[in-house]
Amino acid sequence: MYSTSDAQIDAEGLAQNARHALKLAVNYSLENAEPDGHWYGELRSNATITAQYVFLRQALELDLSSDCEALCRYFLADQKEDGSWGIAPGNYPGDVSVTVEAYLALKILGVPANSQAMHKARRFVHAVGGVEKVRIFTRIYLATFGLFPWTAVPALPAELILIPSFVPVSIYNFASWARSTIVPLPVLSHHQPIYPLPNGMTANNTFLDELWCDPAQKQIPYSHPLRDLRNFDRIAFTFSAIDTILHLFGGLRSIFTRGYARARCIKWILDHQEAAGDWAGIFPPMHFGILALALEGYSLQDPPVKRGIEAIERFAWQDEQGKRIQSCVSPVWDTVLTTISLCDAGLPLDHSSLVRAVSWVKGRQLLGAEGDWRVYRPHIQPGGFSFEYFNTWYPDVDDTAAAILAFLKQDPTSAGASHVFKATSWILGMQNRDGGWAAFDVNNDKMFLNRIPFSDMDSLCDPSSADVTGRVLEAFGLLMRCAREVAVDQRLSYRIASACKRGIGYLGRTREIKGAWYGRWGSNYIYGTSNVLCGLRYFGMHDLAYPAIEWLKSVQNADGGWGEKLKTYRDPGLAGWGQSTASQTAWGLMGLLAYLPHTDAAVQKGVAYLVESQTLSKGEGRTWAEKEYTGTGFPNFFYIGYSLYPHYFPIMTLGRYLQGHKSDRELEPHG
Repeated sequence: MYSTSDAQIDAEGLAQNARHALKLAVNYSLENAEPDGHWYGELRSNATITAQYVFLRQALELDLSSDCEALCRYFLADQKEDGSWGIAPGNYPGDVSVTVEAYLALKILGVPANSQAMHKARRFVHAVGGVEKVRIFTRIYLATFGLFPWTAVPALPAELILIPSFVPVSIYNFASWARSTIVPLPVLSHHQPIYPLPNGMTANNTFLDELWCDPAQKQIPYSHPLRDLRNFDRIAFTFSAIDTILHLFGGLRSIFTRGYARARCIKWILDHQEAAGDWAGIFPPMHFGILALALEGYSLQDPPVKRGIEAIERFAWQDEQGKRIQSCVSPVWDTVLTTISLCDAGLPLDHSSLVRAVSWVKGRQLLGAEGDWRVYRPHIQPGGFSFEYFNTWYPDVDDTAAAILAFLKQDPTSAGASHVFKATSWILGMQNRDGGWAAFDVNNDKMFLNRIPFSDMDSLCDPSSADVTGRVLEAFGLLMRCAREVAVDQRLSYRIASACKRGIGYLGRTREIKGAWYGRWGSNYIYGTSNVLCGLRYFGMHDLAYPAIEWLKSVQNADGGWGEKLKTYRDPGLAGWGQSTASQTAWGLMGLLAYLPHTDAAVQKGVAYLVESQTLSKGEGRTWAEKEYTGTGFPNFFYIGYSLYPHYFPIMTLGRYLQGHKSDRELEPHG
């Protein structure tokens, strides 16, 4: 074996080893496909989701005993050395809200308060200021058990559902994930339920008092005093003043519109529930949706509630590390990216695994009447794809663009097919006024909404992002290249050209540090920059790309890989710096390979790193280990570890590298 520290890398030896690593990785993919041909890996987040699952079952008085050991095993294995739980593994600092929720879940499950794990957790919580410091959502969960006063939670009147869509504070101006979570919350805010805990049910429960610095004083403010806000933030002052008035008048519970508004909230919840029971494909609206229905008189045996509980169980992942609940599931995303990777790897395009995967994805195109996107785009036709198994209401642009790439790579003649036409047309209709694309919504950029008291995670909006825009440009660029050989609707071609011009203009205005781009949905500047370069390559744009290429080279690690800490979301000065990971190395390399030859020294060092770090074997295949989280849910507040990211992205990279090497040797994977 050669080393990345060698002054010279033998190009032929590197290609030979890269080819072998690629073959093993392809075997791994083929051996780990689901029976019907799709792929689905665990989506890891943090302990809050599993804790909230425990809270839900406790609130509904559902059995927890059968899973108690597996749940405890997960929580205890996820605890950090300092006693905390965090939003990301490794050296990422502990989080008081996550720790309080995990501690409460363990106590509900019967873990003794005097155990070492609980003692360490208490010590951490006290050191950072106690329960007094938890975020708004944690306050809400605690309030439902009488552990935090409802008067110390922002008021959410049910009448919010009645505000017309043209008003800036309409629910449709909140991002899809926020909207689907917010709608059930006014029902909880109205009823202010108190659910039983192992020590009983009371509005001032002492079950968690040991985590407070001062349990006698639980009326903790959640925003700055109005007199201060008036001087430095008029928007936050206005929202906080309204919240204060709502609290003074008891949340307007007796107002004549309340019954109708609650009914409208429940209707919205029922209308947006999937036939399989899911809401929005993510855990929080499923949790709150079930509680809202129960508070409005639905029993556990009523179909909407029963299906919702069953849907949540499908989010469970259980193995030797215990049982945990995923915040979301990613089968469509995993399948389209795996398909792209196998095509890049040189697997024959008519291979049964590729044919089955593409057929599975095509069958999940959303062509029905559902979709909140219709509120502001009523005239465009459906055609998008969602991330999950069951989410007809919220297709997303990123998944849809990736699906187009998978279709075209597996069958270039599909450029003229109806499913590609519909997906492309839908993405075109979702372009924002600034020329970019967001994930789920269009022109969802009312950033002042993040100043409401309810928002302490800066995540209520879904504006354009460089990483999504880059993937759209990549999909459209490949489509127009395929159109040289396949007839594509002429009007569609004109629309694509115009949209791409606007998209490139958006990217030109939004590049940041030394020519790099921010990564909204992956960490961070390496991800954003890679996506953009992979898109720009179809349009030339060397002047725009060159600084980004130089930046990627400048942050390559000595071992040949790339890595970037999640802390770069708080400190952009750390952009591109961190321990090398397989997924981020793949992103860095794909960005370079979009413009540079495979013989470039930085490319060769990166490929050598991937070859040497492929160490996990299973069956006839091999993959890469990666403990770090490189996916992003909400920057600074919620991160994701996609278990298949360190697999299919390196496959894409090695495949593209070997394409550049122009190897004549055919890849013959196992199976």
